[in-house]
Parts: sequence; structure tokens; C-alpha cells
Amino acid sequence: MIDLSPEIITLLLFGGILVGVVLGYPLAISVGAVGLLVGLLVFNPKVVGDMYYQRMFNQVTNYTLIAVPFFIFMGIMLERTGVAEQLYEAMYQVFGGLRGGLALTTILIGTIMAACVGVIAASVMMLAVIGIPAMLKRGYSKPLATGCVCAGGTLGILIPPSIMLVIYGPMANLGVGSLFFGAFMPGFLLSGLYMLYIVIFTLLFPSSGPAVPIEERNLPVTTKLLLLVKSLIPPLLIILAVLGSIFFGIAAPTEAAAVGALAATLLAVAYRKFSWKALRETALTTIRHSGMILLLASLSFAFVGIFIRAHCGEVVSNFLLSAPGGKWGVFFVIMFICFILGMFIDWIGIVFIMVPIITPIGAALGFDPLWFGMMICVNLQMSFLTPPFAYAIFFVRAASPPEYGVTTNDVIKGVLPFIVLIMIGLVLCVVFPQIILWLPGKML
Repeated sequence: MIDLSPEIITLLLFGGILVGVVLGYPLAISVGAVGLLVGLLVFNPKVVGDMYYQRMFNQVTNYTLIAVPFFIFMGIMLERTGVAEQLYEAMYQVFGGLRGGLALTTILIGTIMAACVGVIAASVMMLAVIGIPAMLKRGYSKPLATGCVCAGGTLGILIPPSIMLVIYGPMANLGVGSLFFGAFMPGFLLSGLYMLYIVIFTLLFPSSGPAVPIEERNLPVTTKLLLLVKSLIPPLLIILAVLGSIFFGIAAPTEAAAVGALAATLLAVAYRKFSWKALRETALTTIRHSGMILLLASLSFAFVGIFIRAHCGEVVSNFLLSAPGGKWGVFFVIMFICFILGMFIDWIGIVFIMVPIITPIGAALGFDPLWFGMMICVNLQMSFLTPPFAYAIFFVRAASPPEYGVTTNDVIKGVLPFIVLIMIGLVLCVVFPQIILWLPGKML
């Protein structure tokens, strides 16, 4: 054992993770290995071994986290049903006549599917495959088309049922149900800001989002409304099954996730998209994603144990609390750090590593824990849109048909306005905290 100051240990821990990520190691391996090596350097090996075993075991057996594989299964199975395609066709008929109507349709479908899927890869790819060809074929600008797909698709990580919120709750000792209902209004706020931007942008630059020709949407009004109602029923059933059971106190989030997985499977059967092959592929994908999340969860929890035992939490607290500007200055620094981290590492790593460290600081500053947590979650929306580590950008680039010549630069230009809109949403939540706190106060 070596006697090192908490400041040096803090630098070793965070510096080691940075080196591991830069060298290309998976974040889970970097976090677990750095925590273990630094722990063995400064503590008794038996203490480190016991801590790693106990904290990893406690995390992988956390009852709340059982909801993660259920929500992943639900999202992947729902993707197979073709619900999004039917919804797009219906809304295409209703909104296609407006300037930017297809972009508005993309955001609306992203918002609706966000309340059903909660898995970024599934929602972004669904919108990309359906929306990008439809928009580019009708003369939409590449940045607008790809940007709205990225922004609309990533709403699924915020609007419940969200895997991010399921993970955030245990890390911050917050009820997942409260987080779910705290996330609705910020999610809808972002969706509204996105649509407002599209309306204004296409008014100023009509050629960027032309209206769909009348001959492509020449259906009677009653037929359009019937298509819309029929396409909305399946997602509404999923939303009612999952969120309705939580809101009315029938089930906890974990049980509601199981109900959602069953409902998505029944929908696949009803749409004749269910097969044993589809079930097997969905289960294997669920296992891969869930295994990655739980591995990172357990190793991050063990890392945080070493971090706290070495009094590094006090180092970080003292550093943040010394920021100028009082509690709002500290809050700004925390938000800025989360924003910068989101450019380089996965949001899952930020939640598992940073949240146990910054949550006590937020409480010490007098911020409402639910409001503080939701502000972090809204902030992490930007991590999917900010290069170089931006899932949504690469998903959209990969899903764009080659014949349209969409480049990564087109997608980056497209997402920049939406990053600014998320920042505006954060400011609005600071000025009007009831945007977050009103709905949880109505829970039964």
C-alpha cells in the first residue's frame, strides 16, 4: 500500500479512465480495471476484493434494474411490428401539405414512439429508414432531414419509458416512477421547440422543406382521420400498459416493464410479425445490450466505492463548491462537465460514474433532487448529438440510402440547431422548475 493524498488518487482514477478510453478499451473495462488497480495501490487487497465483490453483486441483483432488459425487449419487438411505418403513412397524409410537414411528422412520430421504445438505436434507425428517403426524395435539405431524425429519435432516451431513467433512479436514490413523470413535460417541451424551429426555418427557407404535392396526399379527410386513429391505437395501448399502470399505482416500473414486453409481443402476433426466429433474435439482442449495461453498472458501482473510500468525493465537492457564482455557478460547472463528458463517453458511463458523485453536491446546494436529476438527464440528450461520440449521427449516417449522398458533415450541420434548442430547454426548466415538478406532484 502507498500513502497518497485524495487529490492524487482522484487524478489517478479519472486520468486512468481517460487513458483507457483514448486507447480504445471499452468503458466498462477501463472503469473496472482503473478502480481495481488504484484500489490495490492504496488499500489492503482484501478490502478491495470484498468491496468489488459486494458492490458488483448488489448492483447486478438490484431489483429496479430488472426493468432494463424488459424495456429493451419491448423496444426491439415493437420495432418489428411496423407500427412506426403505419404511423408515418397516416401523418404523412395529414401534415404533408405543410412546409416542413414531413420533418414535423418525423418529430411527432419520434415523440410518440419515444413513449413506447426507450431504446435509442431502435428509435433513431426506425425514423432514419422511414423518414430520410421520404424527405430527400421530395427535395428536403439534407441537414434538415437528418437533423430532425437525430433529434426526434433521441427523445426516446428522455420520454418514458426510458432506460436512462431506470438506471438514473437507483444511482441517485430516486424513485423511477417519479423520474418517469418528471420527464414527460421536458420531453414534450423539447419536441415542441424542435417543431417550432422547423416551422420557422421552412418559412424562412421554403426550398429546404417543400410541401408534398397534392396528388400524393389526395385522400378524403375521413379516410385520413381513420388512418391516423388506426395507427395511433397500438402505441397508445403500449403507453397505457406501461405508464398507465405506474401512474395509477397498479404496478411498479419493473413490473410495468414486463407488462410492456408482453404487450409488444402480443402486438407482433396481431400484426403477424411474430415468429420463433424473431423471438430468438430479439432475445439475443436483449441479452447483448443488457449484459453490456449491467457489466458497466457493476464495475462503475465498484469504482465509485473505491472513489468514496479514498475521500475523492470530498476533493470533487470542494472543487465544485469553490466555483464562483454561488450555487448557480456550481450548477453551471456540473452541467458543463456533463456536456463535455457526453462528447467523449457513453451516457451510461456518465450516469454510473458521475451521478453518485454529484447528487450529494446538488442536495447540499439545496436543489430539489428530482429537478436536479432531470436537468442532468435533459443535458445528456446532447450527448447523442455532439461529436465525436454521437450515437445518433452515426446511426443516421449508416441508415441513409447511398444514392442520396448524405455525408457525416450534413448530419453534423443538421444537429447543431437542435443542440442549441436543448440548451434553451434547459434554461426554461431553470426559470420554470414546475415544468419538471408539476406532473410528479399529481401522481397517486
